[in-house]
Amino acid sequence: MNVPLSDASLTEEEKKILLNVFRRKRLALGSFLNKFEEKMKEYFNVDYAVAVNSGTSALHLILRSLGIKENEGMIVTPFTFIASSNVAMFERAHPVFIDIDPENYNIDIEKIELTLNDIDHPLWKRIKGLKDITFFMGVDIFGQPLDWDRFFELNKKYNWKVVEDSCEAIGAKYKDRMVGTLGEAGTFAFYPNKQITTGEGGMIITNNEEIAKLSRSMANQGRGDSYEWLEHVRLGYNYRMDELSAALGYVQMKRLDEILEKRENVAKNYYELFKEEDRVILPHVEEYTTKPSWFVFVVRLSLDWISNFIDIPEYMKSFDLPLYIPDNEREFWKSKVLEIREITYDIIKQLNAVGIQAKNYFSPVHLQKFYRDLYGYEYGDYPVTELISSLTIAIPFYTELDFEKQQYVVENFRNILNNY
Repeated sequence: MNVPLSDASLTEEEKKILLNVFRRKRLALGSFLNKFEEKMKEYFNVDYAVAVNSGTSALHLILRSLGIKENEGMIVTPFTFIASSNVAMFERAHPVFIDIDPENYNIDIEKIELTLNDIDHPLWKRIKGLKDITFFMGVDIFGQPLDWDRFFELNKKYNWKVVEDSCEAIGAKYKDRMVGTLGEAGTFAFYPNKQITTGEGGMIITNNEEIAKLSRSMANQGRGDSYEWLEHVRLGYNYRMDELSAALGYVQMKRLDEILEKRENVAKNYYELFKEEDRVILPHVEEYTTKPSWFVFVVRLSLDWISNFIDIPEYMKSFDLPLYIPDNEREFWKSKVLEIREITYDIIKQLNAVGIQAKNYFSPVHLQKFYRDLYGYEYGDYPVTELISSLTIAIPFYTELDFEKQQYVVENFRNILNNY
């Protein structure tokens, strides 16, 4: 049996609407683009929606619309898809990483001030020329919202501009409030592994007219409000969403609630199948998440189990970790993280060998090669992210995943652990 990591949920209705676009032969800036945006506005009860060609483009346009400047700082998690931090660098600003909560994997709100107030934190020697921190990029990781109320209470002191990266969390609710609507603007992404897909695509939602106006203009090569042909009023990009993608998105949005319900049932099946399996830590959903939006199903290996094979210090097993690892302990720390990761990667390899596609989610952003080359980041800078990353495995998860295949995944996972 082969079980892919993800698979888009597409029906006859999606096929029909794409054929409709072909018949019309209007492949860009057509009526389905407007319908898709209107559907998003209606669903999220916002004033503006701007469809673009990717979630990355959406994040970039919001930052430009809000006027991020060279050498300003943007707080963001290092445990995310790399676009969340890259977009600051597009504008010669700096990602300012804050470590994560070991339970929900979102940015740890408590660690924001602890990090910023620690003059010895490695952060300060990594970023040269940082003028001021002016932005906060809040990522709702894996479809689970971060603790927004706690953040906004903190932000009364700082007044950072807030961009919500909900690219993995469309339809999720934080205390009955839709994610994507909590900051000055929010974003969603529609890659084929997402809850809904347009192939490639993204969306900006906001109640801020200026953000919507500037984003729409910059997405279309900087054209003005009149959209006159070859008339450009500002620097822009080719970030437009095409008509085929918009038509697909329009139909998918009509099915969003159905899709989210099916995905939640798939998640519930995994919880039941992994019941009493203490070698695997399942995703943690916080009480404030009144509606999760399951993007992926990421499990992590238990350090208690791994300690049967390698020696792991108690402070690592309990996640009683400091803000950063002291210089004189970094070689030891790195060696342990890499030892742990080797076991995780071996299990992934064995899952793949029996037809189960699985991957590690996520590699720490700060340890990506060009971040290390540019900023000098090292193992030990963000220990929770590094340790969690060494343990996580995304297993097959998608809307139409049937129970038999889920059983196959879990049974083989158990067999691999038993024989390890």
